[in-house]
Amino acid sequence: MRSQLVYGLVIGATVFWGANFELAGPVLADLPPLWAAALRFLLGAMIMFMIARVRKEDLVSAARAHFGVYLLLGLVGIGAFNLFFFYAMEDTSAVNAALIMATNPLLTTLLAALVLGERPNARHLFGLPLALLGVTIVISGGNPQRLLNLHIARGDILMLLANTAWAIYNILVRRLMPARSALTNTTLVMTAGAAVLFIVALSTGGALHLPGVKAGTALILMTLGGTVLAYLFWNTAIARLGAGHTALFLNLVPVFAMLIGITLGSVPSLPQFAGGILVMSGISLSMLPKRQPALRQETCKG
Repeated sequence: MRSQLVYGLVIGATVFWGANFELAGPVLADLPPLWAAALRFLLGAMIMFMIARVRKEDLVSAARAHFGVYLLLGLVGIGAFNLFFFYAMEDTSAVNAALIMATNPLLTTLLAALVLGERPNARHLFGLPLALLGVTIVISGGNPQRLLNLHIARGDILMLLANTAWAIYNILVRRLMPARSALTNTTLVMTAGAAVLFIVALSTGGALHLPGVKAGTALILMTLGGTVLAYLFWNTAIARLGAGHTALFLNLVPVFAMLIGITLGSVPSLPQFAGGILVMSGISLSMLPKRQPALRQETCKG
């Protein structure tokens, strides 16, 4: 697969995840958070199964051969991340949560270096803090006072756990994901994660009722884009680019969320525009091709 296509896939995943910020509002207005997460991934797993069936993917043999791996990835990357995330949002602000999650590329890069031996090059080391600075400006609206007033709460600790779960998931995907097609792997990981979320949602005793048209439409869009396609694209990118490099693109999520908000009538401030430019600059810097050393021409004297 050409690198340009892989970059396109991972950017597409961040577009879908950015859209989730706008889609989550109508969904959570009609559904409890845990049921919203469980239904999202249950629907996603069903869609993935249908696609895999059409493509004649051998899911049964893959599940039998790598059951433990798929269960672990589903537990960490879908179950644990979403559980920590939704519980965190009950006790922390969106600003705190976004700032904590914005450190994920740095955390993944460090873990990738320690566990996988992926050594970041100079472009990545410079592009990462540049993109992180841009994310901070986007989230804070260019107002340092909002950052100074942050305080540590129970939700912040839970968000740190969610952030850690996603970083570990990136590493586990790179190291453990079986040598199967991206469709097979994503289908089985999503199924395992959906099962975990469904069991937890049932155990909470929260009432589940049919969502309205607006919430149902938003849930379907979240499922198709922010779940099925996003996870499929993301897992493909990790396999091709590495965990640390792929994680850097998470910095694009708040930028795309801002741009999607513009289309819906939410006009960002000048600092938010500036932060978006910094994020794009940091990402672009990491994508620059390596400079190939010039070949020496040796001439023979006769």
